[in-house]
Amino acid sequence: MNSNSQIELEAAAFRQLISHLQKHTEVQNIDLMILADFCRNCLAKWYMAAAAERGIDMDYEQAREVIYGMPYSEWKDKFQTEATTEQLAAYARKQESKS
Repeated sequence: MNSNSQIELEAAAFRQLISHLQKHTEVQNIDLMILADFCRNCLAKWYMAAAAERGIDMDYEQAREVIYGMPYSEWKDKFQTEATTEQLAAYARKQESKS
């Protein structure tokens, strides 16, 4: 496979991941952090870093809007729930296991 084809496939897979996360708003960021050790905010930071590496001016809120499909404040108001005691405990265990 040539590098252009690889880049196209990676970009298509990334777009599908973003679309999937935008459709599944019931999946909270803390759930993603517990299970996969990354969340939508991590993706936004990686996206912003990729832009910076290429000389593209983008701030964190702009990157989050790409990932969330809307301004983060709007997504948070519509879809974010308070973390449960169980989620917080699972996240704490995950962090402890990294140490």
